[in-house]
Amino acid sequence: MSSAPQSGPTQKQGGAAPAAHQGGGQPFLSDIQELRRRAREHISQGAVTPGYQADRGTVVRLLNEALATEIVCTLRYKRHYFMAKGIHAEGVAAEFLEHSQDEQQHADQIAERITQLGGEPDFSPEGLTTRSHAEYVEGDSLEDMIKEDLVAERIAIDSYKEIVLYLGEKDPTSRRLMEEILAKEEEHADDLANLLEDLGHR
Repeated sequence: MSSAPQSGPTQKQGGAAPAAHQGGGQPFLSDIQELRRRAREHISQGAVTPGYQADRGTVVRLLNEALATEIVCTLRYKRHYFMAKGIHAEGVAAEFLEHSQDEQQHADQIAERITQLGGEPDFSPEGLTTRSHAEYVEGDSLEDMIKEDLVAERIAIDSYKEIVLYLGEKDPTSRRLMEEILAKEEEHADDLANLLEDLGHR
């Protein structure tokens, strides 16, 4: 009399476990032995594994442009903070300072991501304003300063949206970083628009 058939897949002695499957029959995880093998290949590349799908050179270039944008915005906000004058300057200057600190943090985050990708963050003053998407415009009055900062934020918002769309699923880590920065820039733009409106009512 034959024994009852065993249920479930069997694993060969010493072989790799089969990949788990989702409901549609598609594996959601590569074979574990393959993952281990790929992790050991090109180990000097750090966070960039063979599964990285984007053009690394293009991503590093785009991130360096975003880095330059954040540096220029940091410098412009800093100048505006120190140059803000007038009866309504105190509250506006405090906003300038907070924004400059945010932009500096963004620059540091972008620089760190560039190094994770094996690139070099470009902090060179030479060509900084050319690499930056936003311009460095000083502004004469408090109102001019707010307007120039708002224009710069709107430029950053549009350019960062394009970077996010380009990255898509090819580099989700860089995309998430730029999405977080984009959200902050939108918040800055809203703050500045409110300051401008308040200033007009005083």
